[in-house]
Amino acid sequence: MKARVVVTLKNGVLDPQGKAIEGALKSLGVSGVDSVRQGKIFDIEMTGDAVTAKAQLQAACEKLLANTVIENYRIDI
Repeated sequence: MKARVVVTLKNGVLDPQGKAIEGALKSLGVSGVDSVRQGKIFDIEMTGDAVTAKAQLQAACEKLLANTVIENYRIDI
């Protein structure tokens, strides 16, 4: 099965990389950009059942994939 883990910064956490991307988009002439927030996506292929896979991925997010102090994560199986 395939899983996707999306990690994003929590609201209120400063995002200097997002600001840099926002400025670059504006300098390229992309109009209508109000703000940019960047994150990470992990596409993971796993074997086994969905319940076990989700539990294992939650543990991986808590220990490795996300800094839960400043980041949120979502797991889609």
